[in-house]
Formats: sequence, structure tokens, C-alpha cells
Amino acid sequence: MRRTLSLLPLLVLLTAGLNGRAAAETTIALDDFSYTDTSAEPVDQSAAHERRLQAFMVALRRDIAADPRYRLAPSVKEGAAFKVIGGIQKTSTLVQWAKVAVIDVGAKKVVMDKLYTFRGDNDESWDRAEMFVSREVMAALAASAPVALAVFDFELEDTTAAAVGASATSDASTLAEVTGSVREALGQSGRYRLVDVGPANEQAVKAHTLRDCEGCEAAIAQKLGADQSLIGVVRRVSRTEYTLGFQVRDTRTGAVLARGDSGLRLGADYSWKRGAVRLVSERLVATH
Repeated sequence: MRRTLSLLPLLVLLTAGLNGRAAAETTIALDDFSYTDTSAEPVDQSAAHERRLQAFMVALRRDIAADPRYRLAPSVKEGAAFKVIGGIQKTSTLVQWAKVAVIDVGAKKVVMDKLYTFRGDNDESWDRAEMFVSREVMAALAASAPVALAVFDFELEDTTAAAVGASATSDASTLAEVTGSVREALGQSGRYRLVDVGPANEQAVKAHTLRDCEGCEAAIAQKLGADQSLIGVVRRVSRTEYTLGFQVRDTRTGAVLARGDSGLRLGADYSWKRGAVRLVSERLVATH
């Protein structure tokens, strides 16, 4: 095993095979590690090394799969969001190296690339090495995993003289398009994992009045399993003037993490979708 692994070509291949992220968990593809013995010891230990490497991989997969946040996938083609690769090299009788990398497939970014040294070449030393590598990989995954985000339906605040009228059905359809487009943009960014808000049956959700509930959306989103909540509002000033706003909260504390306001814009309802996607993407995706 070489001391330095080239990861750029692999990033290109991994991205080409990405189909999407799991709806409920972050999906991980974990390849079998390679093994190289350059210790020049006189005794052939190939069989023992193969057995220990297999046990190492079984334990590593078991550790990751035991965490409810993650699900193992056979490959990136099966929808893995992260790829874990590695190799172990024995350099002398008592010294081995372990090279491990974690790749964020969607972001085309290496989020962990480390070389570890561990002493010993027996079952106990391999077990210790696996436990350490497992903790390191899990920490990298936790730090890089997409944020679970509940995007609630965008709401309309209409201050025009014809606020209630025949346009209600058209407005509802347009708002649905706005919400769908914002969800799609955030989901495809790789930074967020969308949480289904369909099960939410609180009155403020059904009445589309989350903007007036003083942050209640955070608690609702937390019950759905989200880390953060997002609500958005289209404020119609006239038939051709509107503003857009959104707010993101931490579901545990209720604290506002991000917000955005478009300022006054010109355009009929057909322009809401474009404006909302641009505003949210600029504030939540482009800045990270």
C-alpha cells in the first residue's frame, strides 16, 4: 500500500454513479480495505492477515450499521451518499499503517483522509485498531452528514384589496410549485436531507399559518425527526409586486439559524418560484 492515495479520479467515478440519498438515513458504501505486507518477515502470514482483515471489515461494517443514522449500501450506484475506502500495510514486525478516507459523493469532497499507525500483529492489536478507525470514521460521517431539514409548505400573506377571491386555487397551485422547487434545490445540494412533513397534523400546519405561531414549527419538525425547520412566506403587495422571506430554526433549541428576505420584487405569481429558489439557495447553499 502506498503511503499516499490519489483520490481525485475516484471522486469523478463516484459522482457519476450517484443516484440519490436515502430518505430516512445517510447511506454509506464501505469497500473492503486492501492489505500489503512489506515487512520482509521470513514467515508467510498471508492466511492470518486475510482472516484478520476480514474480521476487521466485518466489525467496521457492524459498527456503522449499528448507528440508526446510517445504512450500508453495496456501492455508490445503490445510492450511497458517502464512500469509505482504505488500506493497511505492514511495514515491520510490530508496525502497521492504516490509510482511511471518507468521501462525500454529492459534494465531490474528501471529508477525511488520515494515516494511522498501530503496533502489533495479533488479534488483539487488530481489534484495537478497528475500534479506533471506527470511531474516527463515525466522527467524520457525523460531521459531514447532511442536515435533516423539514421544509414546510410556503405560505401566502396577501395584503391586496382582492386578498380573498377567485385566485385562491391558482395561488395554492403556485405555492405548491414554490415549495416543491425549494425542496428540490435543497435536496440536490447535498447539504440537506429532506424530512417528510406529511405526517404533521398540527392546526398551524393545516391552516398554513406557521408564520404566526411564534416558532412552533421547530417543535413540530423535531417530532418528525428533523434537525432544522424551514418556513417560507410570499407576501403579495399588489398583483405585480411581492416579497419573499424564509426562516430556519434549530429544532432542539428553537433558535433562528438563518433567515432571508428578498426585498420588493416585480413580477406576477409565475415569478415566485424562481425568486424563492434563488433566495434560499444563495443563503443556505452558496454560503457553505
